[in-house]
Amino acid sequence: MVQTLTVLGLESSCDDTAAAIVRQTEGAKAEILSSIVHGQTELHSAYGGVVPEIAARAHAEKLDVCVIQALEKAGMALGDIDAIAVTAGPGLIGGVISGVMCAKGLSAATGLPLIGVNHLAGHALTPRLTDGIAFPYLMLLVSGGHCQYLIAHSPEDFTRLGGTIDDAPGEAFDKTARLLGLPQPGGPSVEAEAKSGDPKRFRFPRPLLDRPGCDLSFSGLKTALMRTRDQIVTEKGGLTRQDRADLCAGFQQAVVETLAEKTRRAIALYLEQDPDEPVIAVAGGVAANSAIRAALETVCGEFDARFTAPPLALCTDNAAMIAFAGLERFRSGARDGLDLMARPRWPLDQSSPAMLGSGKKGAKA
Repeated sequence: MVQTLTVLGLESSCDDTAAAIVRQTEGAKAEILSSIVHGQTELHSAYGGVVPEIAARAHAEKLDVCVIQALEKAGMALGDIDAIAVTAGPGLIGGVISGVMCAKGLSAATGLPLIGVNHLAGHALTPRLTDGIAFPYLMLLVSGGHCQYLIAHSPEDFTRLGGTIDDAPGEAFDKTARLLGLPQPGGPSVEAEAKSGDPKRFRFPRPLLDRPGCDLSFSGLKTALMRTRDQIVTEKGGLTRQDRADLCAGFQQAVVETLAEKTRRAIALYLEQDPDEPVIAVAGGVAANSAIRAALETVCGEFDARFTAPPLALCTDNAAMIAFAGLERFRSGARDGLDLMARPRWPLDQSSPAMLGSGKKGAKA
């Protein structure tokens, strides 16, 4: 019998509170019935970044509202849902706890199965939600806190080819924006400013291109921009608007060229798997950057591989990806109990050594 599943997803790992409902009939493309996202940009704007305590409180206040709105938009009640999926990590622990506790309450009250989802898996599986692509495919997960090259073999089996050893690109964009007095989130601000800048005026480093492999580093790039900014301020007494635009353009170009070259290396490793139809996907908040998308699409063309990227609304944090990832786990028989734990750290590839070290709470990435 062909099975149709409908899953409610909750997401609260950082500064977006979200709920969504996704339905899929076995063998068919998934359908997003509703997707509600309440952002917190205004709450954090005065602080130059996300304040975990403020974020956690906002999640606690908005999660039930998001659930109600998602159900109303889909024209459904909780009785029409087959399972509840929730981000159980990684992320800011206060926010993750808020989501997990809300999902547990709904599960306990309704008897619906509970499915814990790795937030990174949500991003990594988004191309299956939007385009129905088959395994295995190469995924560049590039977001505010993470950057990894992954071969996706199944909903719960990922091989990491490389990733950032320090700052993720999203962090570097945010820090660059703060250094230049631009509003947060930094990615869209830097991209907008770079459009009127000269990317050749300042030649910033392309980190780790002199080393083999697919690992990345963006901390030094941010530091190089800071030093260049300070030099301009010392020489001229301040930054002109054109200086700032040129700094943004040079920084963005360095990120673009670094990701392009590392992607070439990752594709070469992925093709050793001899996939029937090579697919390279990109997801995560930084995937919304048009310059990065264009460069990656060009690289894929060099290898005659298909390039796919989710719609911009599904690049940033959302609950539709969590609902779908939960649906995939649920269909394979996965279930979690009310002892589901919120996890601040949760690597997708459990077999590879931690890239950023480990602590009492486990591997960071």
